[in-house]
Amino acid sequence: MLAGGGYLGWQELESSRWQSQWLSRYAADLDYTVKPGPSPRIQFPEDGPFDRRLGYVDLPNFIERLVQRNFRIEEQARFSRALLDYTSRGFFPPYPEESQAGLTINDCRGLPLYTNSYPRQYYERFEDIPPLVVMSLLFIEDRGLLDASRPNANPAVDWPRFTKAAISQLEKRLGLGGQAAGGSTLATQVEKYRHSPEGRTGDPQEKIRQMVSASVRTYREGPQTLATRQRIVRDYLNSVPLSAAPGHGEVHGIADGLRLWFGADFREVNRLLDPRSPEAVDQQARGQALRQVLSLLIAQRRPSYYLGAGREEMAALTDSHIRLLANGGIIDTALRDAALSQRVVAQNPNRDAAIQPVEATKGITVARMRLAGLLGLPLYDLDRLDLTASTSLQGDLQSQISEYLVRLADPAFAESVGLFGDRMLSPEKTGDVRYSFTLFERGEEGFRVRVQTDNTNQPFDINEGSKLELGSTAKLRVLTTYLEVIAELHQRYSELSASELRKIDARANLSRWAIDYLATNSDRSLERMLDAALERRYSASPAERFFTGAGMHRFGNFRREDDGRIPTVRESLRESINLPFVRLMRDLVSYSTYETINSAELLRDDKDPRRQEYLTRFADREGSVFLQRFWKKYRNKSADERIETFLQGMRPTPVRLAAVHRYLMPDAERAVFDRFLKQHLPDTALSEKELDSLYTRYGPGAYSLPDQAYIARTHPLDLWLLGYLIANPQATLSEVVADSRAERQEVYGWLFRSRHKSARDSRIRIMLEVEAFTDIHRRWQRLGYPFDNLVPSLATALGSSGDRPAALAELMGIILNDGVRLPSVRIDNLHFAEGTPYETRLGFVAGSGKRVMPVEVARALQDALANVVEGGTARRLQGAFKQEDGSALRIGGKTGTGDNRIQSVGAGGRLISSLALNRTATFVFYLGPNHFGTLTAYVPGRAADSFRFTSALPVQTLKGMAPILQPYLQGANSLCQPEHLPALTSGMLSAEH
Repeated sequence: MLAGGGYLGWQELESSRWQSQWLSRYAADLDYTVKPGPSPRIQFPEDGPFDRRLGYVDLPNFIERLVQRNFRIEEQARFSRALLDYTSRGFFPPYPEESQAGLTINDCRGLPLYTNSYPRQYYERFEDIPPLVVMSLLFIEDRGLLDASRPNANPAVDWPRFTKAAISQLEKRLGLGGQAAGGSTLATQVEKYRHSPEGRTGDPQEKIRQMVSASVRTYREGPQTLATRQRIVRDYLNSVPLSAAPGHGEVHGIADGLRLWFGADFREVNRLLDPRSPEAVDQQARGQALRQVLSLLIAQRRPSYYLGAGREEMAALTDSHIRLLANGGIIDTALRDAALSQRVVAQNPNRDAAIQPVEATKGITVARMRLAGLLGLPLYDLDRLDLTASTSLQGDLQSQISEYLVRLADPAFAESVGLFGDRMLSPEKTGDVRYSFTLFERGEEGFRVRVQTDNTNQPFDINEGSKLELGSTAKLRVLTTYLEVIAELHQRYSELSASELRKIDARANLSRWAIDYLATNSDRSLERMLDAALERRYSASPAERFFTGAGMHRFGNFRREDDGRIPTVRESLRESINLPFVRLMRDLVSYSTYETINSAELLRDDKDPRRQEYLTRFADREGSVFLQRFWKKYRNKSADERIETFLQGMRPTPVRLAAVHRYLMPDAERAVFDRFLKQHLPDTALSEKELDSLYTRYGPGAYSLPDQAYIARTHPLDLWLLGYLIANPQATLSEVVADSRAERQEVYGWLFRSRHKSARDSRIRIMLEVEAFTDIHRRWQRLGYPFDNLVPSLATALGSSGDRPAALAELMGIILNDGVRLPSVRIDNLHFAEGTPYETRLGFVAGSGKRVMPVEVARALQDALANVVEGGTARRLQGAFKQEDGSALRIGGKTGTGDNRIQSVGAGGRLISSLALNRTATFVFYLGPNHFGTLTAYVPGRAADSFRFTSALPVQTLKGMAPILQPYLQGANSLCQPEHLPALTSGMLSAEH
């Protein structure tokens, strides 16, 4: 009986017949299905190098983040009950794992824009692997794996090998000698380095888990396993871990290993080792190819060591294995000798050699950055996810616009587009200008980015990553706020009778105008009132001086011939006249002060208790501004360097130096004080009595901080900050500001003691303006203004607060969408782990949008912007785009030019020098009822000083795009519907203009 049982056991070990039948039936139930909606039955892996790299471990976190950002699960895998039970016991789910995975980004039509898969090269089929590579691997790792005489063999368990390994481990625990043996077959090795924690076998239980998981995976497709065993060989060669290379990261698989570690060509190595290669193949090259493959197969045992410091040891092991292969009949003596005579080049890959170029335009780069932000990952990890994402970009149009912008550097092409002329470009300067273009399409669920590109290869994006002075584009924001205020006044007063309106004592100019209009006009509709508001007139005279931004300022117009005009608001926008908008901004500040903040009464009553609060806030704010300025000159300097920097700004005298030293170092001994004065006054002889008098007179407590600073002829906060930094050398700016509150109030104490009401009024007026701009900033932010504050100055109407082209485009989208704000959409679908038990697809759901502007205001702005194209600063575009019936497409927009400069001013305001830091010109536009965007021309750095182009340049550049854009804009269909995709060729780029 016992002998019979032993015989049956031996038969099972040899044939695996019974386990193949039972395990194949069991594994058949370990399946899953993908159905709509979130899955009630799914279990994600908790660890494992490949499960982490491909994103399966982090999928629950990704889903949580995405759901918080308006994505929802549209489809997800459902585990069968058997699979859920199996994985809950810790085993790895059996499914065919792909040899290659990574990030793919498709355009809005589902066509690939970006694919970055790992490994770069691999064996697609078992038949593609040279037999010599297969035999070498099996000879080293698992000699009986492909035994065709055992059709049902379980490749996960080699019982003799496993028994030997178990005995060696037992001997090791007992402290007995002997060489440790490994029990892992290729099948369990693949399970280990893919799914076990850290790719290791930490304990016997982990080994059992690997063996069970590999066994079940083997029989997932039936009891016969030869095809599965061949796939194990292929998968091992494609995915074996081979350390990490600089500039590339983790290296997996023989193909990438050959390229990255040895600089070898994968296809050439396979050709050399293919038995079908002609006999004339160079035997030395063949030996080198064999040696390279063997070196990697050996290196996988300790890849970081063997491919780094241990290359000599790896070479010796390779020599040993070459001889064993020859002794075993795997290779002949000629190949053996050729392989032994070769040496693998010890190539350490650098970043440039390791990185394989992947075409990535600005739109793709922004999409990747947006994806990385959505998932909370660096780009390195993002590229290795098993993820296909869909972006709203239109690939064909993206490519054509990118090519067009690059070609603008060619003087001949730039001339054909019409970019030469006054306030434009000259032939020798075309290559210095950078262009950035973004085109949105208005949809029901969002503003979808169809094109985002530029003519640079830099990751920085002017449209989204910059803060630029874009000049007159700020007038669009001012006009928007103005019309919104008119709509507020209409809502507040339109129901009142004329007699009731005349009783209202309004203080703000805009309120008085609104009351007068409603009291004297029978047509009180908002549309009619907004139209009348656009016909209000403001002087364009530059003669007036404006108290704003804590000082007196003058402003000028771009064209001197406008100085004597009194244009309407509509005309001022159309022709981009500066002074009317400065005065309009002053009216908006007044409106916020009187109607929103209601604090202007402080200027009337000097006894109003709130005045003390405003003066305190002024002192706090003004002092903080000075501290930030002083902080910049001391930043990243030692204590001695800081003192020298401070002294460079003053004319040294004994009294001044004594006041400074005794404040900065109150505990310093007399000898130190004496050396300080003698060091900085080498030509001044001071007696012992004089030194003693100075040391005593200006000692601690003798004078207040303002008085000590007055004696030293320096700003008191500069003196205080230097002393603070000497005592706290590692202090941050935030700590400086927090710890200086009392000193800031002390420095401005004269405000509270002054007998002159006008001095206090001036400071209060400054703070009221700051508050008014806080209110205006709140309004701008609601419409997408991207920054945390505005410069509290009327110069903000002309662009001094800066802006961002993408934010202006969002404002244009709101206007075009009749006042409803929708999110900008770049990523609308994410498909994780396709073809695996963790498959999850999420889609973007924007909702219905949010109304942030009355529809009447939006439509009034649409008309005003169309006027800019019809007869204003963008009239170059008039008639450039056509509808299907040949009529002109309605276009609107706003131009703006920014010239950011450092100016040096001498006595009396005389300009000594002016150096441009950059020059920008932007056109924010809409094209027809559904498309809008921005085009920016930009020259950075000192080169900008020689450019004088205005916003005519981006307007003409957009006009040059007309032959490319025209076919995509006609009709009511989306750019991404297949029937609306025109067949365009690059030949359109050279069309006459």
